[in-house]
Amino acid sequence: MAQKPSIPKGTRDFSPLEVEKRTYIIEIIKQQFKLFGFQPIETPSFENSDTLMGKYGEEGDRLIFKILNSGDYLSKVDDALYTAKDSVKMTSKISEKALRYDLTVPFARYVVQHQNEIDFPFKRYQIQPVWRADRPQKGRFREFYQCDADVVGSNSLLQEVEFIQLYDRVFRQLGLDGVTIKMNNRKILSGIAEVIGASDKLIDFTVALDKLDKIGEAGVKKEMMEKGISETAIQKVQPLFNFEGTNDEKIAQLKELLQDSEEGSAGVEELAYITSFIQTMPLTTATLTLDVTLARGLNYYTGAIFEVAAPDTVKMGSIGGGGRYDDLTGIFGLKNISGVGVSFGLDRIYLVLEELGLFPQTVTATSKALFINFGDKESLYALQTIERLRAEGITVELYPDSAKMKKQMGYADKRSIPFVILAGTKEIEGENFTVKNMQSGVQETLNFSELKAILTQ
Repeated sequence: MAQKPSIPKGTRDFSPLEVEKRTYIIEIIKQQFKLFGFQPIETPSFENSDTLMGKYGEEGDRLIFKILNSGDYLSKVDDALYTAKDSVKMTSKISEKALRYDLTVPFARYVVQHQNEIDFPFKRYQIQPVWRADRPQKGRFREFYQCDADVVGSNSLLQEVEFIQLYDRVFRQLGLDGVTIKMNNRKILSGIAEVIGASDKLIDFTVALDKLDKIGEAGVKKEMMEKGISETAIQKVQPLFNFEGTNDEKIAQLKELLQDSEEGSAGVEELAYITSFIQTMPLTTATLTLDVTLARGLNYYTGAIFEVAAPDTVKMGSIGGGGRYDDLTGIFGLKNISGVGVSFGLDRIYLVLEELGLFPQTVTATSKALFINFGDKESLYALQTIERLRAEGITVELYPDSAKMKKQMGYADKRSIPFVILAGTKEIEGENFTVKNMQSGVQETLNFSELKAILTQ
């Protein structure tokens, strides 16, 4: 007996309705990207390994899916290396390519490779799948789509302002209220580490601080001390553990805390600039809040850092994020090209909309009507009508076989097709149609204009 087929953990098949719902989200995001002046690009699903490796930190490198070389991939591995069974050293010998981990690094590679064809500042959007060898769990998959928008070639903080507005507009169009846009700045994190005398432990400090909402104040302090950060240094950042108030009040606290750090003070000024613009042009759906514990993407973010949280009523991780990177293209030889970008987490946004029941009833993978097949003569009449309806943008179809009526009706019912159209000899002679509403059971005889009207309601 043949073994039942399966798919890898962390991947999914999508039903027609699921694809329609995903397409609904993508189209809204894409529409807003275009409205803000972003242009589309696409990059390959896999890159050369050296393009990706070393760009996401040690943990990120471990999550990159490597692709085995074609042919005899062990031919370049000498006996000593093979016997040592050192997978890290062996990987470079047997794998020269890898599935992309995100869209940002491939975009940086694209900018460098096509720099002579690009007009700066370059605003691009990209909606494609990425792959991570992560542990699958709710809202976390090994294959998922990212919807990214970036601007490179501009140092203006107005770009950050626009990205906050972009988030707000997208979630407003999706009907998702209660979203929180968290914002921090890498310069502030560096400044804090500087004033407490722990600049050499910036990553350890921020990684621990980032866990405040998960392990609490005591847990964070314990982890910091385990990483070699002194108790005196930790006491200096005590205000961060109770960092509350309005954005203006938080900025005032940070100014005082970081007054002796030039870099930290610069970060505070950047946050103040961005929030001042947002205050004069208030968001309609989302809430902007300063969060000094936010420390995502420290390996390449150099300025503002964003993370978008779903409404409190939904237990879900971040549904978007991004930040400013002053020299990401520098890793590929193009120096001093500043950029800033954000990403929308399509799969998590889908789960949030599904849980909150926010998909419109008009999002469907089914036809508006099914014509019953009574035979060749009747099918010709049906197909001629179908062609006219499709020309009007109405989704209709003909059952392909002249099967029993019960079977055809059952097919329409299972597909949740709202109307069934019967056109036999009597209807053909009268140039009309018998239309059955599958929900109410009501039948009526209509001419073409009346049929078109009922199908466009």
